[in-house]
Amino acid sequence: MARLPRLTVPGFPHHIIQRGNNRQAIFAANNDYETLLAMIEEHSRKAGVAIHAYVLMSNHFHLLATPETAEGIPEMMQAVGRRYVRYFNQREGRTGTLWEGRYKSTLIQAERYLLACMAYIDLNPVRAGIALEPGDYPWSSHRHYVGLRNDRLVSPHPLYWELGNTPFARDAAYADLVRSGISAQQQHALTDSALRGWALGEADYVADLQKRTQRRVSKTRAGRPSLAKAPI
Repeated sequence: MARLPRLTVPGFPHHIIQRGNNRQAIFAANNDYETLLAMIEEHSRKAGVAIHAYVLMSNHFHLLATPETAEGIPEMMQAVGRRYVRYFNQREGRTGTLWEGRYKSTLIQAERYLLACMAYIDLNPVRAGIALEPGDYPWSSHRHYVGLRNDRLVSPHPLYWELGNTPFARDAAYADLVRSGISAQQQHALTDSALRGWALGEADYVADLQKRTQRRVSKTRAGRPSLAKAPI
């Protein structure tokens, strides 16, 4: 069966996952993390893609992004992917692919899942056991959102600004949100939707998306409630 084209709709937040081939490491030194972030910043600006959140893990990375055009995310990811592979292969004296095929992505309903997706992204290093707290990990956008640094790559989504009337209030509210964590069901839904490419949201949201694209946006008929299973 032919694979579905990626679902990309301008003006909506997208959760993106890119994995290393066969779960291999995609970074060998701190300079590699810095180089990939610089490439994402450069090409997100060129392609008109706002990066709301990110985390770079040893063998994969996540982005939460909103494109201005339907071509924005594919253009950004293709440019970043190709440039980084050339850089990494040259630096490590290797050849061949680095990525596990195409990047994975889908749309998420902002009002219901955007802040949860940001927390999910921030908590990746904690779940992996490489950081006790999200703020301990240097390669994510978490420190930007809790006032510990100014990250030029990050463009906060309007829902973040609604967390408080002052920078201090927003920082504190967001830190509390991440500290509270997300449910196992939310975690499963965010991972599964991105990997499978189905839109994540309520029935009305999915039905509205379906009107904007010819590509099928859900496994079930648009407008029909999803019966996602809880993780085992």
